[in-house]
Amino acid sequence: MSDNDIPSVIETASEDREGAAIRAEFWLDADVTFLNHGSYGAVPRRVSAAAEIWRQRMERQPVLFFQETLAPGLRDAAGVLAPFLGVQADDLVFVENATSGANAVLRSLRLAPGDTIVGTDHGYGAVRNTARHVAAMAGAALVEAKLPFPGTDPADVVRAIDAAIDGRTRLVVVDHVTSPTALVLPVEDIARLCRRRGVPLLVDGAHAPGMLDLDIAAVGADWYVGNPHKWLFAARGCAALWASPSARGDLHPPVVSHGYGAGYLAEFDWTGTRDCSPYLAVDAALAFYRSLGPARLRARNKALAAEGARIVAGAWQTEVLTPPAMAGSMALVALPFAVEPTREAARALRTQIWHEHRIEVPVMAFGGSCHIRISAQIYNEPADYHRLAEIFRR
Repeated sequence: MSDNDIPSVIETASEDREGAAIRAEFWLDADVTFLNHGSYGAVPRRVSAAAEIWRQRMERQPVLFFQETLAPGLRDAAGVLAPFLGVQADDLVFVENATSGANAVLRSLRLAPGDTIVGTDHGYGAVRNTARHVAAMAGAALVEAKLPFPGTDPADVVRAIDAAIDGRTRLVVVDHVTSPTALVLPVEDIARLCRRRGVPLLVDGAHAPGMLDLDIAAVGADWYVGNPHKWLFAARGCAALWASPSARGDLHPPVVSHGYGAGYLAEFDWTGTRDCSPYLAVDAALAFYRSLGPARLRARNKALAAEGARIVAGAWQTEVLTPPAMAGSMALVALPFAVEPTREAARALRTQIWHEHRIEVPVMAFGGSCHIRISAQIYNEPADYHRLAEIFRR
């Protein structure tokens, strides 16, 4: 393939295709019922092709690519993605995943013994672990606000975080969409709270780009990190970190390299030799996403996740644990039998469902129980959730 092939792989898709009719756009095996877009996404073939063009361009002259092509290419890619996210290109840098972006912020904190980082018990495990590690190294502590579950309410979330903040709190970190419980948290309200309390805010928005109508600047956080490689269809290993201009002075990437001391963009745009094709091909992902009609796609996926959850919960005679006021394109459904609420037991049940039924769906251990978390994406349809419902029908 040559550079001139790029327009052919980002041509628009037909807006009226969904479910089985658009499944061929993806690499997913035909016999798999895939209800876990939330974990790693699913890359359209045309986006893979666009990324491959960049990889081949790199291989044709690696030195020229890394020394002359890459830096302006990354800024061009940021210029494409930034307006979609509601930010300026010079405020946006690429990182491998949301966890890497969160590590950059957390590891750049200057903590003292007795300081606290406030998170929630619904936070993503890797980011919680990073916060624990950073705090422990400084003699500080991670304090986790306990959010009501089930029956979570947006106002309860804000109150719980407010109660956890004290005079030694140096950072609040929250998920925009929680991984274990599929809740869309009221991040704008949390940001207002943090400004009132004088505490900076990091939002882990791993699931938000593409799932939600996202305007990062309007959220009001100090830092925001999200994964285009989930709901925005980017090639895997594509995440973006936004930092407000006032929150960059001590911010450094987890890997410090030749750009150290040269400024925000210089430090993050070069962290050593790596495959940057997922970043450089983000225009293809955005083109595919836009071809589906962003508002229509988001509304469809949210409605399908709710319908799928009702189908499954109805067959299992259980309940949907995701309140409508906090729902996105995922939903949590209670299992019809008890499972030990451990990570190992949850993984074992997920593995059993996969090997016995060819259904890919995560089992989440949270709140003293295990639950099923379903996703809804353009290639899903109600029949997918009926297949899941049948395996434990009562």
